[in-house]
Amino acid sequence: MESIPSTNRPESTRTCTTNPKEWSGIAVRLLQGVLYQDDNPSVWEILLNSLGDLSNYFETIGLSLIVDEVNAMAYLRQNEDPNDSKLETTIPRLFRRQPLSYDQTLLCVLLREEVRQFEETDVQNDRCIVQQGDLLSVWQAFFPENHDAVKLNRTLSSALRKLEDLKFVRQFEKDPPSWEICRILKARLPLDALEALKQNLMEEVAKRHSRESMDRPASTSLNHEE
Repeated sequence: MESIPSTNRPESTRTCTTNPKEWSGIAVRLLQGVLYQDDNPSVWEILLNSLGDLSNYFETIGLSLIVDEVNAMAYLRQNEDPNDSKLETTIPRLFRRQPLSYDQTLLCVLLREEVRQFEETDVQNDRCIVQQGDLLSVWQAFFPENHDAVKLNRTLSSALRKLEDLKFVRQFEKDPPSWEICRILKARLPLDALEALKQNLMEEVAKRHSRESMDRPASTSLNHEE
């Protein structure tokens, strides 16, 4: 399965400059992953006051700083150079593309659907929390009926841990297990890309069910090129 595409989000227009000592720590945090306003409001305020310097700094190493004030998050995106194969001085990629397996891609799609439904129906809560048991009920529909439920729950748990590494989810409670769907998933998987992925997944599900009905073992993941 191909990597989840990235997309532009509303960028802040603030261009304040500050002392590099004030924003150097924030630059490191952004290189480590997405930064959310509600995780540390004071850090977020420094970020907003340092956008000009931070954007200029990341531009020199081939990255764009995306600040989405609507969803209160900031993250980095690798700049794409259409002529990079022709230039000897092109900046090497800092972020390596990571193709996702079938299980991980399926989980991203299920979680993105959860976010869409959450935003349409839940106006009381700020965070989208999903119970792993509820996810498992939906997860099972994408595998042949004779698959063992315990094994399916293990594959779901494994996929959740991988998406946790990618900062798409974080565990909310351990018993019973529940997960918060992080807002960065919306940026990495916009609705137009979601529909295309859903179509690809349905085609793969049909193939897997067909293989199962003919008593041929199905592969555990899709083939993809690095």
